[in-house]
Amino acid sequence: MTDPEAGRGATVRRVLAVIPARGGSKGVPAKNLAPVGGVPLVVRAVRECRATRLVTDVVVSTDDQGIAAAARRAGAEVVLRPAAIAGDTATSEAAVLHAMDAHEALHGAAVDAVLLVQCTSPFLIREDIDGVAGAVVEGGADTAVTVAPFHGFVWREDAGPVDASGAGDTGGGHGVNHDKSFRPRRQDRPQDFLETGAAYAMDAAGFRTHHHRFFGRTELVRTDPARVLEIDDPHDLSRARALAPLFDSARPGALPTAADIDAVVLDFDGTQTDDRVLIDSDGREFVAVHRGDGLGIGALRKAGLPLLILSTEVNPVVAARAGKLRVPVLHGIDRKDLALKQWCEEQGIAPERVLYVGNDVNDLPCFDLVGWPIAVAGAHDVVRGAARAVTTVHGGSGAIREIAGWLLGPSLDTLTK
Repeated sequence: MTDPEAGRGATVRRVLAVIPARGGSKGVPAKNLAPVGGVPLVVRAVRECRATRLVTDVVVSTDDQGIAAAARRAGAEVVLRPAAIAGDTATSEAAVLHAMDAHEALHGAAVDAVLLVQCTSPFLIREDIDGVAGAVVEGGADTAVTVAPFHGFVWREDAGPVDASGAGDTGGGHGVNHDKSFRPRRQDRPQDFLETGAAYAMDAAGFRTHHHRFFGRTELVRTDPARVLEIDDPHDLSRARALAPLFDSARPGALPTAADIDAVVLDFDGTQTDDRVLIDSDGREFVAVHRGDGLGIGALRKAGLPLLILSTEVNPVVAARAGKLRVPVLHGIDRKDLALKQWCEEQGIAPERVLYVGNDVNDLPCFDLVGWPIAVAGAHDVVRGAARAVTTVHGGSGAIREIAGWLLGPSLDTLTK
């Protein structure tokens, strides 16, 4: 994020990004705190805004204390929205105007451009935010919007008469962006664009006058159609979580380093094993582990990172493996998230600084608690979607050593000797 005090002697353009994030949501309860790629939606938006070249200030407008706390931890300023503009019928423009007023009153300085950034577009990237901001503060546009190239034929139902039975509309449909009697090839049609709903920029003075996000000359800022997704219902959220490992892995800082975490907590079955159990005729259970994982865990221990194995299983093999690795273990745990929270409190470690590795749905409460939820390859689809990163190898095949490599880098080889 640009330093407002930088560039002595130059005119600094103050660019305010406002992220509206109400607490109430009917389609997806607590939607703006829902994790995608292991990161709450509002935090994803704050991080991308803070990583831009042009945005100088980031404000989250909310009526919810949980959202406010998450936004502050991510580095945003928070403006608490009054009830009058926090209901289902309140417009985004009203929230942006209120946030802009509050921000300018607090800092005693006017902003030159204001952005509306929607955190319900989880795959919005900093380049797109800079695109709309730059169109206004550098390109001279009055307003700007992110759009994606669109090649589909749009239809609309006609308001026809009711049929003889009184059962309904018989009006049929007509083409909106085409004549249904003439279907030109894609390359012969004018290029249409779909408004993504992700980011808008407005000249601040013009926005105060018009109270609307579109006035004057509007610049269209093209974005990648593959990233266009707005979360309005649980199906959208599921799609976002399934896509997050694909999109997030290509972003800067997608994988954690030792500087990002203070502790590593490991599930056992399915992460340190291949999730299979062998049972002999006496009912004794056996599992297979990977020697590379043992080396990786040993390196993490030598590096001074606190470690914990956390498992619901009561099988003594869990404790035996933990003993060999010289790692504390809590097993036979019904509520892993409560046990993890208590352990963090006892160790004086903030949960957002914990890396947790899991593979199945009983790991999801722990994923919601920590800052770095990691899934192993082959984990349940929902778990991979909720993870902040996914290993390239499966549990029981060296996934923990791979994670140790992320954290320790070149020093891993030295620490495994």
